[in-house]
Amino acid sequence: MTATSLPSSLIPTLPGHYYTDPAIFGLEQSRIFENMWFCAVRSSDLPNPGSFKSVQVGRESVLVVRGRDGELRAFLNICRHRGAKLCTEDSGEVKRAFQCPYHAWTYGLDGKLVAAPNLTKMPDIDRVEYGLVNVHLREWLGYAWVCLADEPPSFDDDVLGAVTERLGNLEAIDAYEVADLDVGKRITYDVKANWKLIVENFMECYHCATIHPELTEVLPEFADGYAAQYYVGHGAEFGEQIKGFTVDGSEGFDKLPGVTDDQDRRYYAITIKPQVFINLVPDHIIFHRMYPLAEDRTIVECDWLYSKEVVASGKDVSRSVELFHRVNVQDFDACERCQPAMNSRAYANGGVLVPSEHHIGAFHDWVNAKLAIS
Repeated sequence: MTATSLPSSLIPTLPGHYYTDPAIFGLEQSRIFENMWFCAVRSSDLPNPGSFKSVQVGRESVLVVRGRDGELRAFLNICRHRGAKLCTEDSGEVKRAFQCPYHAWTYGLDGKLVAAPNLTKMPDIDRVEYGLVNVHLREWLGYAWVCLADEPPSFDDDVLGAVTERLGNLEAIDAYEVADLDVGKRITYDVKANWKLIVENFMECYHCATIHPELTEVLPEFADGYAAQYYVGHGAEFGEQIKGFTVDGSEGFDKLPGVTDDQDRRYYAITIKPQVFINLVPDHIIFHRMYPLAEDRTIVECDWLYSKEVVASGKDVSRSVELFHRVNVQDFDACERCQPAMNSRAYANGGVLVPSEHHIGAFHDWVNAKLAIS
């Protein structure tokens, strides 16, 4: 059945090979992940001068480091001498500089070349020119966002604009003071599925009644199949007997100080393309970052963010963590069930979307536009 012969209620999807073809994934790396703002690390994970973390952004390893002046900077994690990977550890802390383990070229926390064997005998070498390659960095919501493009796209349009498009205005997310929260729990998931399957799953709730019994108990309207992202500014309301956003509906914590009465007892979901999901509830935030590593493998790092007082006091956050952890596991299991089927001849021309999934069709149009594929 072709797209033109579909019933008017149905919308065609991307064909199956978009989820399995290494060439398609290569285009996504170069034209999406290496050209857009990419949420890399939680700023508080790098507390001291010399604290660093390396993250995979598209095909590049990016080194994010706290400078001696307290500022965060990002560089390609590559020695300028012979191309060895500079930092082989995922995270850590250095005292003053990074030294390449191959030939000992050494770089300051500002990326400048500060030392190398026999460097004094090569006075014509510009230590800035042969320093580490800079990567654009912007901090927002307490996270460091990086962009590999020579001329990055507008952060206001692409990142802040996605929040405005979803919530109606930026003040709505400012109320949660996300940058001032602390990480109460972090769980990393290794998902054997294409990143687009994960985005598509997060954007819709047609599946919620089937695989999310705990979530639909807390948010009854989700059982009708309409996600909170379906309407601008809409937040799904807690059930009448629900006291908090917890696995059993029991009471959570005091709502965050800036949360308005209109936002209380509501859940808001936001997708910031290409790799961030933000979930807002009155007393905490669930913040997902995806790191696509292959056409069939995606690392998802999920932070549960609470007020500093809640985290410092050691209060038990397990009931709120457990709710969305179960949702994550249920979602990622579903994505992993879909991934092998993307190679099936039954899905060669793709599948279909129902009307409540229309925004997934818009996502597919966006992917095609980014890849310049009609």
